[in-house]
Amino acid sequence: MEDKQYGLQDVVEMKKAHPCGTNRWRIIRLGMDIRIKCEGCGHSVLIPRKEFGRKMKKILVKHEE
Repeated sequence: MEDKQYGLQDVVEMKKAHPCGTNRWRIIRLGMDIRIKCEGCGHSVLIPRKEFGRKMKKILVKHEE
């Protein structure tokens, strides 16, 4: 299985869209759980890292440090 490299402040696309209609999420916290924030409505969700890895489709914008 391919390990996708993502980091803080990256914008990712999830497999399912948010009810507001947007499919772009920004990673705002990394740890055992990952907090992502909807780019459309600003709602944030806390997801376990393993589940996030399964539900993430691709990285849209990679944050440069």
